Amino acid sequence: MARVTVEDCIDKVENRFELVLLASHRARLISQGAPITVDRDNDKNPVVALREIADETLSPGDLKEDLIHSLQKHVEVDEPEPDAAAIAQAEPAAFAEAAEDEDQPEALTFDRMSEEELLAGIEGLVPPEKSDDY
Repeated sequence: MARVTVEDCIDKVENRFELVLLASHRARLISQGAPITVDRDNDKNPVVALREIADETLSPGDLKEDLIHSLQKHVEVDEPEPDAAAIAQAEPAAFAEAAEDEDQPEALTFDRMSEEELLAGIEGLVPPEKSDDY
């Protein structure tokens, strides 16, 4: 293939904007040292990326997943849920610990306040002084 055009790639990736995103992402990967799957023929990285997409040496779906993964800042990891047998084995130990804790006083206590006490406390607050910074 002497020249690669958008028409060569559009049947592999139907949306032209998505094609640009995928090709530019692949070109960046090539510039970072990723191995290329077609002959370079003195072409620059964006042209090589388009040729790889046109020749279907790379799957557009894989490129899309890689692009999405590279843009994510927080990746959630799916942890397997504990099976019923593990929960059943852990429950007796949890009940034994809870029974031991009943003899000890609670470490956390919360103060309770009525609505009237709350309103009286709010009325006693003094607003902050205004400064020129705001």
